[in-house]
Amino acid sequence: MAEVTIRPATPADIPAITAIYKPAVETGLASWEYDPPDEGEMRRRFDAVLAAGFPYFVAERDGEVIGYTYASSYRTRPGYRWTVENTVYVAPKAHRTGTARRLLTALMTACADAGYRQMIAVIGDSANTASIGFHRALGFTFCGTIHSIGWKQGRWLDCIIMQHELGPGDRQGVDRPPGLTDRHSS
Repeated sequence: MAEVTIRPATPADIPAITAIYKPAVETGLASWEYDPPDEGEMRRRFDAVLAAGFPYFVAERDGEVIGYTYASSYRTRPGYRWTVENTVYVAPKAHRTGTARRLLTALMTACADAGYRQMIAVIGDSANTASIGFHRALGFTFCGTIHSIGWKQGRWLDCIIMQHELGPGDRQGVDRPPGLTDRHSS
């Protein structure tokens, strides 16, 4: 099997990203969208992630994009600005090949290097043991379950929240984030 390369995503990757996401929407429970977005919508989302300064990567094997990951705001209020949420999707033919691990590891490194402190995984459905186990194996800790918060495929779904510390902060004796002024410290 050819080597997988992780690289920054480009607009040329949007068709492949759209194709990877489509079955997750149509048949999966990781995404709670009902209708798969088209390439135009996926391009709008891609542009928004990059415009906000977050990293966005793809995994490529033999010239084919087989997975993608990006970070986004966990919440939009300024007090959360050192916390990101991760997204990672891999084409079905690349499941269980280590591709998702390589993608998310690259994303965590890029986010830590950019000064983010925490990464949050918002996992669709408490029965998604593969995603829960995957995040746990990468050092994410379980924070909680929000019960019956979403509806898809004819049933109520739980949401699992997991967290991974990325950089120095309260546990390492750093008392305030970089660039924080006294006006914003309370």
